[in-house]
Amino acid sequence: MDAQPADDVALDAAIARVEQELGRLFARIRVGWREAAATVHPDLQPLGYQVLTSIATGKATSAGAIIDRLHTDKSAVSRQVRQLEEWGLIESVRDPNDRRARLLVATPLAQERVEIARSRYHDRIGERLRAWSADDVDHFAELIHALGA
Repeated sequence: MDAQPADDVALDAAIARVEQELGRLFARIRVGWREAAATVHPDLQPLGYQVLTSIATGKATSAGAIIDRLHTDKSAVSRQVRQLEEWGLIESVRDPNDRRARLLVATPLAQERVEIARSRYHDRIGERLRAWSADDVDHFAELIHALGA
């Protein structure tokens, strides 16, 4: 069996390091989501926070859109939506474009709490990224986008 060329070995090592660092980053992100969720409501789970922010930002205003956006199952989204409604953080309203359909909207209370949570999160990540140049941050964003595409 032939030995791998040095470039392939170096690339494999670099890929392994990227996987390791992504794992660390995702763990940090999960902690941030837990903290943000607790800011909104002490019993809110990270998935519920993601559901709520999807609704609050208008990126997903129906259960189907939330499922597609978060790549999760219907029952998990239904539980979170029900809980968010019970806590007065979202409400279901008639879709003005299709009176048979319902839209999920964040209440003013939810908007206020999400803004506080997002502000804290943005402050933390901004603190780290402000040490970089704008070009480095843009390049980093491009690389993340390319990895996720």
